[in-house]
Amino acid sequence: MKVLIKNKNVEAFDDAVISRPWGLFENIKHENGYKVKKLLVLPGEKISLQKHLKRSEHWVVVKGVAKITKGNKKFLLKENESTFIKKGEKHRIENNTKSNLVLIEVQTGNYLEEDDIYRFEDKYNR
Repeated sequence: MKVLIKNKNVEAFDDAVISRPWGLFENIKHENGYKVKKLLVLPGEKISLQKHLKRSEHWVVVKGVAKITKGNKKFLLKENESTFIKKGEKHRIENNTKSNLVLIEVQTGNYLEEDDIYRFEDKYNR
């Protein structure tokens, strides 16, 4: 750990697992230009309707069924299906099932921090 801190590696400062009201995400890998996360969305929960100004996202469903809002479109993504969210595009993930939803998210861009979120709707009032 001391070596990570000395070298200012992001792993030394980022918690690996972050709780959210809708579930949690796990930071898997973060290097210059990309970040990989595992998201767990609990049954009946959803992330805020949001956009990012500085990053794009790729989502792959690995377990469950996701209801996706992407721009003005809404559709289902099943296991082993994916979608691409371009920078500035409104988006949301919802889990309308009774089982956990697990996705892999790959963020790409020059700025990948959590404060690059513009929320339009949020059931948790964040």
